[in-house]
Amino acid sequence: MNSQKIFEWLGVATAIIYSLLVASNTGLEFLGFALLLTSSALIGIWAFRGKHKGILLLQFFYATAGVIGMVRWQ
Repeated sequence: MNSQKIFEWLGVATAIIYSLLVASNTGLEFLGFALLLTSSALIGIWAFRGKHKGILLLQFFYATAGVIGMVRWQ
């Protein structure tokens, strides 16, 4: 598997885990938002390398949401 696929699928996996943690409302929101930040970085790298400009822009907003969530759930 090449590095592009690794960034893409690790980003997807962390986003799935993030959404389940936040939706479960079990007190793991901080971890969930940290995973959102991680996911946005991984998918952002994939998007930058692949010249997917719309997806890259979206990742900046997801990263911002991750940081806001982490600050609010400290």
